[in-house]
Amino acid sequence: MNHEDHIVNASINTIRFLAADAAEKAKSGHPGMPMGAAPAAYTLWTRHLRHNPANPLWPDRDRFVLSAGHASMLLYALLFLTGYDLALDDIKSFRQLGSKTPGHPERFHPPGTEMTTGPLGQGIGAAVGMAIAEAHLAAKFNQPGHEIIQHHTYVLASDGDLMEGVAYEACSLAGHLGLGKLIVLYDDNKVSLAGSTLLAFTEDITKRFEAFGWQVLEVADGNNVDEIDRAIGEAKGENGRPTLIRIHSCIGYGCPNKQGTCSVHGSPLGTEELRAAKKNLGWPEQEPFYIPDGVVDHCRSAVDRGKICEARWHETFARYAEAFADKAAEFWRTTAGELPDGWDSDFPSFGDDAAAVSTRKVSEAVLQRLASKIPELIGGSADLNPSCLTWLKALGDFQNPDAHGAMVEGAVGGEWGYGGRNIHFGVREHAMGAVAVGMAIHGGLRPYTGTFFIFTDYMRPPMRLCAMMGLPVVFVFTHDSIAVGEDGPTHQPIEQLMNLRAVPNLTVIRPADARETVEAWRTAVGNRKGPTVLVLTRQNLPVIDSGVCSPAANLKHGAYILWETGGMPEVILLATGSEVALTLEAAQRLAAEGKRVRVVSMPSWELFDAQPESYRDMVLPPGCKARLAVEAGIRLGWERYVGLEGATIGMDTFGASAPYHVLLERFGFTVAHITGVVRELLKEK
Repeated sequence: MNHEDHIVNASINTIRFLAADAAEKAKSGHPGMPMGAAPAAYTLWTRHLRHNPANPLWPDRDRFVLSAGHASMLLYALLFLTGYDLALDDIKSFRQLGSKTPGHPERFHPPGTEMTTGPLGQGIGAAVGMAIAEAHLAAKFNQPGHEIIQHHTYVLASDGDLMEGVAYEACSLAGHLGLGKLIVLYDDNKVSLAGSTLLAFTEDITKRFEAFGWQVLEVADGNNVDEIDRAIGEAKGENGRPTLIRIHSCIGYGCPNKQGTCSVHGSPLGTEELRAAKKNLGWPEQEPFYIPDGVVDHCRSAVDRGKICEARWHETFARYAEAFADKAAEFWRTTAGELPDGWDSDFPSFGDDAAAVSTRKVSEAVLQRLASKIPELIGGSADLNPSCLTWLKALGDFQNPDAHGAMVEGAVGGEWGYGGRNIHFGVREHAMGAVAVGMAIHGGLRPYTGTFFIFTDYMRPPMRLCAMMGLPVVFVFTHDSIAVGEDGPTHQPIEQLMNLRAVPNLTVIRPADARETVEAWRTAVGNRKGPTVLVLTRQNLPVIDSGVCSPAANLKHGAYILWETGGMPEVILLATGSEVALTLEAAQRLAAEGKRVRVVSMPSWELFDAQPESYRDMVLPPGCKARLAVEAGIRLGWERYVGLEGATIGMDTFGASAPYHVLLERFGFTVAHITGVVRELLKEK
């Protein structure tokens, strides 16, 4: 074995045994895939990946997503060896509290980790979003002879990733869009946690991806670095289709008694098997976390290569900036995530005499205004533009520029190609959520999505990861309650509001009318700390003349005093969304009876809970125990605001199929029912 082959082999085995030793020390982890996929990962990271360990956020870097997040030690070993801000002691503290090496990868933790992964399939879905972002930004900024955006998105995926439905959805969309800069390395080891894939997963993966419109390449020997190298090179040469590289590997490679079995998937090898594996591969048996001489220097040549690569890019960008100063400034603004000056000016306004209008329709009007002010705003719906109204009119369809044509029915008009700002996700809600997350991870864009509120159930996994990563995605949901009406209980959300309110770092806003909807969008777009959910109506709602406070000044507080009779209230009525106007009418009837009433519009629990205690006590004074919440969703949860002495008018069952006004009366969302409950509350006092 010559020196080059020796150092390559030593580097690959270092990756293997850093992973195995770390899992053994932690007494938990997944050593099998790192041991089997180490040659593929090494080849990608040292021969193809354009990255700079000294600057993990270089804008034109290649993106790498470990979709199989359980193989986290594979990523940590690569980051450590190639020179990122990660020490050997961090490897040794794998899965320990406060360490830089958590059980599954977490965005920027450690540096160089592009996204949080673990739930299988989410990484592939997000990677499609990253590839969409690259294609769109390249179409927007690149000029002839001045290509400042030119990078690939790589994914390392497992059998489990490809079993998940989100991968089907996302990869189908990627093939349709012809995302040639997307390359998936599929670690085809034919073993999952519970056993052989022969138990449940025997489809022809090659034919499936070819049917999606992908190029499919195959590497027969997952330990053959040169074969893997050639396949990645061929994939990079295909610009019109995404590529899947099937790499036939052996899980737990090197373990004499366990390789190729599920026993190495999700558990440490054990002392004896680890020692036997080291002996089998010619590794020191008694020295954990051993790194041979020359391996670190060899792998950390990535640092110098990365610095040179980024320096050349900056030279290219300098020439670009000289020729296209405005575009260069726009590039840096969007890359930094900064909004343009005046982005929130000239929003639609609604006077007291404005006609009743659905909040989804108001949202449509606000979106058009935002799109004219924020060129990085991009998104779409899951085949529901005519219903959710989440289109950017005449601003182009994001499509494969070499396919179909702009006369396709349903096209919004404008540019047809990667420069279009309307993404047609198709009936793929799960992938839509993951793709939006990926676009936000990539940077340079402000993505949003749209579908019916009931279909949050399909989107919750990527929304949860989005909240975990603190990404500024706006999720628009319409048809928000039993007022969906005739479509019936399958399409009427009941528990969804409370479900989303339970997600940390996710801001949920359910506006009451046109004015609150305008402010909800302003709040959502201005939120850079995490995702925002906008919950909107199908039915028309009156524009509320509060007579006390304006949404423009108060929605940002999450809850505010909409109307009151004055003095310390006898009863406080809280409501959200379409129930606010109804509750206000009931309150005014109670006031005519001489009762002291306060109405609180509460569009966002999260925003309200973030206010100082003094503000919260001002809106909901502790001395007033008679409180009633009104919301057309499940009642569970409102006790935190109404207390044990209060009450909630809400849903305890699924809805029904009937005109919406019939349903509202059937389920108690009427002035008569609200006033009756209040009288009973006050009688008990």
